[in-house]
Amino acid sequence: MASLVVAGAMAAPVRAQEMLSYTLVGDAIPEPLTGVRGDPARGRAIVTDRQKGLCLLCHSGPFPEQRFQGDLAPDLRGVGQRWSEGQLRLRIVDSRRLNPDTIMPPYYSTEALTRVGRAWQGKPVLSAEQVEDVVAFLTTLTEAP
Repeated sequence: MASLVVAGAMAAPVRAQEMLSYTLVGDAIPEPLTGVRGDPARGRAIVTDRQKGLCLLCHSGPFPEQRFQGDLAPDLRGVGQRWSEGQLRLRIVDSRRLNPDTIMPPYYSTEALTRVGRAWQGKPVLSAEQVEDVVAFLTTLTEAP
């Protein structure tokens, strides 16, 4: 498969850091953006936080403490079985690379966005570290729905 090195975005600050580059291999980003794997507990907190990750607006999953969960996107149960770590990473970073018509927002990109609120302009939704935390958590979800 071909490799492609992609710059995450323009030189916009992300918590006083520039966007990190990553290598796209087929349908995955095989290596962690930060060079290290994330923390699943922090990732779970991001996924279930309606102000940060916003995941449960569209997805449902094994989160009994969350009363209202979405049904626009696939259930997150078993996602760690369906996709590899690298495939999950690409879907979080920018799923438009797999499906240009997706409604899933790119969480680690500032390119080709429309209707971006002033506070978010030039900034990704999640930092590279937060992306890795979410990926680490999603890989733990191996039980089928």
